[in-house]
Order: sequence, then structure tokens, then C-alpha cells
Amino acid sequence: MTREDRGEPENCPVRGVIDGIGDKWSILILLHLGRDDQRFTGLRKLIPDISQRVLTATLRKLEREGLVWREVELTIPPKVTYGITDLGRSLIEHLFALASWAKVNRPRIDAARQHFDLRGA
Repeated sequence: MTREDRGEPENCPVRGVIDGIGDKWSILILLHLGRDDQRFTGLRKLIPDISQRVLTATLRKLEREGLVWREVELTIPPKVTYGITDLGRSLIEHLFALASWAKVNRPRIDAARQHFDLRGA
């Protein structure tokens, strides 16, 4: 059975966008950059459990998607700053709404997880 047989066309615009931004690191990075431009080290401090390699790869992916800009100052050592593009800013309001929803509903989600785990499912 192909994806199209299941109603999932390979060129689905929603799927293509979610593939580009749907992981936890992309969303966290976008939320932080939506509040203020950051240098690489600033993002590492804000998201301490992300590795340098994953942060670099995720920033490059978000830049490729047109959601993040990157500015390099030719100093010694070079300073690299990241921020949100206009396209990224149009997404941020929806991510802030998702973050707000998550904060409000976290107790219910935790309770559902606990209930599920206790059932041994």
C-alpha cells in the first residue's frame, strides 16, 4: 500500500512543513529565538541538554527552511547571531499558542501517561 493509497500524498504541504520543524529541538529553538536574537552559546545555555552537533544541524535546517537568519561578524573569534525571519515570526505565534496549551494541559497529560503506564498497556 502506498502513501497515496492511505491518503498521504508525498507532496502534502502540511507534511513537508512538519518534517522541517516538527522535532522538539526545532520548536524549542524557535521559541527562544522568538523572544530574542541569540548567539550560539546563548542557545546552548537556554537549551543545556542539546548537543553542539544537534544544535548546529538544527539551526542549519531552520535557516534552510527560511525560518531563521544567521549573521556572522568577522571578528576574532567570529560572532554568529541567530534570529527569526519574517516567515519564522509568522510561525512563532502558533508555537507560543502550542506552548501555552502545553503549560495549561501538562497536568492532564501527565495524569493520562501515569494512568496508561499503570494499566501496563
